[in-house]
Amino acid sequence: MERLSEQPEIITRGGKPVSVIFPIAVYEELLERLEDAEDIAYLKKARERKTDFRPFREYLKEREARGV
Repeated sequence: MERLSEQPEIITRGGKPVSVIFPIAVYEELLERLEDAEDIAYLKKARERKTDFRPFREYLKEREARGV
């Protein structure tokens, strides 16, 4: 896979950068890294949330007591 070793081409308007052109392989790698970062951020948030689970055996006992 290509790396960012090739200099990207920067497009400017009025002297300000507005776009970048680089190989598609680099673009795909950047997208994959972004998706990974989003997944990691989601997992960190999910781990911070308090969970309200109970042991499965406890659930089965309650279910059995109700005759289900």
